[in-house]
Amino acid sequence: MLFALCFFHAIVQDRRKFGGIGWNIPYAFTNEDYYVCKKQLKIFLNDFDEVPYKVLNFLVAEINYGGRVTDYIDGRLIFTIISRYFVPEVLNDDFYFSDTKNYRSIPAGSQADYVAYIKQLPLNPQPEAFGMHENAQITTDTKVTRDMLETVLSL
Repeated sequence: MLFALCFFHAIVQDRRKFGGIGWNIPYAFTNEDYYVCKKQLKIFLNDFDEVPYKVLNFLVAEINYGGRVTDYIDGRLIFTIISRYFVPEVLNDDFYFSDTKNYRSIPAGSQADYVAYIKQLPLNPQPEAFGMHENAQITTDTKVTRDMLETVLSL
């Protein structure tokens, strides 16, 4: 579950690079948002016999991260994103975070196992990691190129 939370945090952070396709408003999610969720996750896992997935989804999407979200559609989006990660199936070794199965939950192990898995992931993830179509990368790359050329021309 902690790995799923980390993956969620990375997703909501990196969706900003897609501009208006990623979020309607570029939010400044911070590590503090993650740390609060991590502490709450630990409390709920230690104090309850069953994992309260609905409660965790609500806390993360509506309160902790969602407290920064001001756009209605972005609020729905962040709840949809966390709802893909905080599910009972995430505890299975064959749970996939993306439809193409490039990103998955690995068998429980040591911190070194998780670090080794993360190191083998692509340095520049494809849009499918974010739940987006591959054309989102084309749009983003076009904007970055246009901005760079405008800067060069202005010099």
